Amino acid sequence: MKAIAPNASSAPRTFAPGPLLLAALIFVAALTRLLPHPPNFSPVAAIALFGGAYFSARHWALIVPLAALLVSDLALAAINGGDYASWFGSVSMWLVYAATALTTVLGFGLRGRVGGGRVLGYSLLGTAVFFLVTNFGAWLGSPTYPQTLGGLGMAYVAGIPFLKWSVASTLFYAAVLFGGFSLLRHWAPSLRVQTA
Repeated sequence: MKAIAPNASSAPRTFAPGPLLLAALIFVAALTRLLPHPPNFSPVAAIALFGGAYFSARHWALIVPLAALLVSDLALAAINGGDYASWFGSVSMWLVYAATALTTVLGFGLRGRVGGGRVLGYSLLGTAVFFLVTNFGAWLGSPTYPQTLGGLGMAYVAGIPFLKWSVASTLFYAAVLFGGFSLLRHWAPSLRVQTA
């Protein structure tokens, strides 16, 4: 009886270069949070969209951006200590991570349909998700704002001056990540079959 060799293409690609490259790009982008930057100029929404768009396995699309965010938060806490370190475990922190996960799920809509206009639209939508969720977190349980609808409105109004930096950073990092990865996939066609 002749043994049937397993199909090499059906073998799991745990260490395939495509997903490893995606993870590396996401971690490098997340660590740029350690560099001096304007308030709210952050790669977080862009890395979430990027992960959602390109990781073939949806669980990795969610895990990798959240892990990169956590690593960069731990580094920032180690560098800054004090107030930043006390942020861990707060409602605001959990809502930032929830907004990251929601934005990753939003990125699933880009799978197989990445283009300049779509990335622009999803980047603006991802920024809006972050703005709504994180400013809700700034209001929730905060002594700064009354725990009323009026207080919630005050929290959103207070966040508007920072919104321009959120939009600018998401567009910037999305351009770098999506544009750079598109060039890499053009130069290395094998990446196309390993990523969404």
